Amino acid sequence: MGGTVRSDYYFEKPGPDNTKEVMAAVSKRLEETGIKTVVAASDSGKTALGLGRKIGGKAKLIVISMETVKKDVRAALERMGAIIYENCIPAFRAKKLGCMKNTYYTLGQGFKVAVEVVVMAASKGAIKSGEDVIGVGGTGEGADTALIVKAVPPEDMLGKDIGKRLEIREVIAMPRIKKWW
Repeated sequence: MGGTVRSDYYFEKPGPDNTKEVMAAVSKRLEETGIKTVVAASDSGKTALGLGRKIGGKAKLIVISMETVKKDVRAALERMGAIIYENCIPAFRAKKLGCMKNTYYTLGQGFKVAVEVVVMAASKGAIKSGEDVIGVGGTGEGADTALIVKAVPPEDMLGKDIGKRLEIREVIAMPRIKKWW
């Protein structure tokens, strides 16, 4: 049986202090895997801007924000070719997905967010269902988690067709200790 050996990052605590290492890990994993899309949670756009600079065109960058990104940050992201979705409603807010939200929280808020933004991007048609992408999320602000996720829209996450279901393919980075709000 064959396998793949990669280096993953595990941080002692969650939060924005891990952002630079997450960005470096994502950039490295793009080179290792050939994945072509990164989906990042970034309300202010600041984390996405730093990530866009770090990955330097290695992949398409999709930004999911729950707020409105400042005009100057938005303009800089657009110059990089990023696709930006603002004022988004979290995918796991729906009552039937609430149990998933709480389950992902056991792996960390950043983990939940990294999965959620991939699902949101797929629901908007920004990525193809079934495509492997990198999802990036954080705890509060910045980034502390990066995952390789098989992208699917919300309706396929737990659908009858198991071939279309959501899959977490790899953990690239995450905190070992979790923050509970």
